[in-house]
Amino acid sequence: MTDYPIGTRIKHPSKGEGVIMTDTGSSYRIFFSPESILEIGKGFAGLELIELGAPSEAPLSMENIEEALKNILVKYSDFSGKAELGGKWIKGNLVFEPNDASLSGHEIPIETFFHKVVMVRDRLRVLEQNVNSHSKLDDEDKVNLQQYITRVYGSLTSFNFLFKNKSDHFVGESSKK
Repeated sequence: MTDYPIGTRIKHPSKGEGVIMTDTGSSYRIFFSPESILEIGKGFAGLELIELGAPSEAPLSMENIEEALKNILVKYSDFSGKAELGGKWIKGNLVFEPNDASLSGHEIPIETFFHKVVMVRDRLRVLEQNVNSHSKLDDEDKVNLQQYITRVYGSLTSFNFLFKNKSDHFVGESSKK
């Protein structure tokens, strides 16, 4: 039987990466993204240690648990919170007009376009996490792939004007220096 502290990151053979939320004595309650919590006996041999959680001397409160879970979700999942569209763009339309007046244009709600931009951003974050945690890539390969991802972020900075909050903006290479 292995004793891991709460907050330990593990890998399950079928559920993937998870975080130990509760130690019941004989089992762990483990959070797996998205929205899955399983109780697994401590004797289960299929759990692989990824990162040991820090032993806690402080008593657990609901606020501490909520804060820890929020930090874990932000750091290790593809959930990045709800990005908000800037107020002046709400209910607006994006219009594509061809140079040739005999051809028809195309119009879509800005909210639809914004949603696609946010999805690209979130998927880039997941790709970045997967590259950084990939076991078969050496450090040089990770750095090379990370540079391409950073350049993609840089290309997407053109859409930052759509975001309500500056914290949701894309950050490219020159902004990271």
